[in-house]
Amino acid sequence: MSTTVVNKETAEVKTEARRIQRIALPLPARVEIKVDKATSWHEVVRLEDVSAYGAGFSLTRPVKRGRLLLIMLPMPRQLRCYDHSESQYKIWGLVRRCTPVNAGQEKCKYITGVAFIGKNAPSSYYNDPTSLYDISHRGEEGMWHIVETTVAQDESDLPNDARRQTRFHIPETVTLEIMDESGNVSNTETTVTENLSEGGAAVFTSLEAGAGSFVRMSVIRNNVQIISIVRARRKGADGLTRLHLEFVDRLFPIEGIS
Repeated sequence: MSTTVVNKETAEVKTEARRIQRIALPLPARVEIKVDKATSWHEVVRLEDVSAYGAGFSLTRPVKRGRLLLIMLPMPRQLRCYDHSESQYKIWGLVRRCTPVNAGQEKCKYITGVAFIGKNAPSSYYNDPTSLYDISHRGEEGMWHIVETTVAQDESDLPNDARRQTRFHIPETVTLEIMDESGNVSNTETTVTENLSEGGAAVFTSLEAGAGSFVRMSVIRNNVQIISIVRARRKGADGLTRLHLEFVDRLFPIEGIS
């Protein structure tokens, strides 16, 4: 009797190990990312590897580590944790890494790895899709459990007493390049910042770039390039228009200019 128990436990361990192991399976998948409550973007990708609890793929745009995204794919049923009879498997993923390849070139790609968190996003995500999360533990069902976290993000449109970052009012000369859905530059201008922090900036502009647009900001003085996303476009009391940018693929080296 004891031998049977050992064999059963061994089989369960092996089954779980297979579910955790990443398989090189180039499945097509649709990835959807919300910029805010009103704006989202999506890409159709091919997975590079997948397991029951995570996947890897390439995107043409960066996603900040800690963001949630929704993936829809024809997942093999033996790797599913639910919806075994559905043709498409919908699962939420937490971005754990997003690394640029061919950075600085027009056709840059971002190698992205996500941890699956389950069928539903937390309620805090629906209140604020820009919320950032980190893994707390893996549950008995195998899915990763997450908690909200605080990582540098743009707060230029918040009242001063609501900001967590130090914002420096520095007129730094920058070049802005508006990037289309394919990652190509559609418009550009040289301008100056109104203020800067590690996670974002307010920049004077004449460009027509709405919330959700992707912008590559290059700082002329130290040749720093950062991919950012437009959080808001507004006209100030002085009649000048600003873009409020959130830096996505890296933090700004504020110690170099402050």
